[in-house]
Amino acid sequence: MKRSEFFYDLPQELIAQHPIEPRDSSRLLVLDRESGEVEHRIFRDVTDYFRPGDCLILNNTKVLPARMYGTREDTGAVVEFLLLNQKSFDTWEVITGPGKKAREGHRFTFGDGSLKAEVIEVLDDGNRIAKFEFEGNFFDVIDKIGEMPLPHYITEKLEDKSRYQTVYAKEEGSAAAPTAGLHFTPELLEKIRSMGVEIGFVTLHVGLGTFRPVKAENIEDHHMHSEHYYLPAETADIINRTKERGGRVFAVGTTCTRTLESVAAFRGEITADEGWTSIFIYPGYEYKCIDCLITNFHLPESTLIMLVSAFCGYDNTMNAYKIAVEEKYRFFSFGDAMLCLKK
Repeated sequence: MKRSEFFYDLPQELIAQHPIEPRDSSRLLVLDRESGEVEHRIFRDVTDYFRPGDCLILNNTKVLPARMYGTREDTGAVVEFLLLNQKSFDTWEVITGPGKKAREGHRFTFGDGSLKAEVIEVLDDGNRIAKFEFEGNFFDVIDKIGEMPLPHYITEKLEDKSRYQTVYAKEEGSAAAPTAGLHFTPELLEKIRSMGVEIGFVTLHVGLGTFRPVKAENIEDHHMHSEHYYLPAETADIINRTKERGGRVFAVGTTCTRTLESVAAFRGEITADEGWTSIFIYPGYEYKCIDCLITNFHLPESTLIMLVSAFCGYDNTMNAYKIAVEEKYRFFSFGDAMLCLKK
């Protein structure tokens, strides 16, 4: 398929710039995967679509305040560091800007001096490996001096850092939020659980590659970024019990979907697993684990809209997006949600 087949016109004013309050009051477009029929609801109404015996799987990754501004020790030049992947307890792969101010051997100071770094390697793709110096816990330090790495299309300042975290965020390591989960409240999750729906968690640390555009016109030529995932035995057991009793697996977000489908594809079954995945899901892919998907509305020509198209069918998906634009749904990270439903 061609990249251009996944383009749609989106008015700028439909790109959500701030989260809605309360979390579960966002709108919910419900798409029947088989018929293509669409309903318009409020997110908290998602409970109407669960049945006892189903399960809900969530990604409990926690976003790091990964964007930091500092100065080069020898020149005082201002530089930006964006944390990507932790290599060891004090070493990270980072994006620096401007890059020419961060060459091998250059040293930097951040915040009040509680964090220092030295670039020890420049990678082929332009990213850097930086070794940090600090006292105490690294995550406590960056929590004080770092900023949330909001996507480029969000131009307004986020006043409350917690609104770019899910209420169940636990495992630190993401460069971006698994945004489909932002709509859940503790009360909504408890209501779902009380309906006889088991809830399980996976961890996939979202990389910035999520936002990288597909440049190849033939989508099969696109190379996916790699992200670290963890599927615990407890969650594997929940999924397998659900399948055995004829229940449905609801995945929250494309990151959760990629984790479950990676394990199902690599292992041939759902079992406890940990590793790196660069799975690229686009139309023609046969889903092996999930039955229903809760997700946000994604960028035109992105790998994420391709994943949804593979799940719901290309025509169903693009028609649903057309309707969402016409009905003035809010798009992207802080926007409204979509439930792709298998009845």
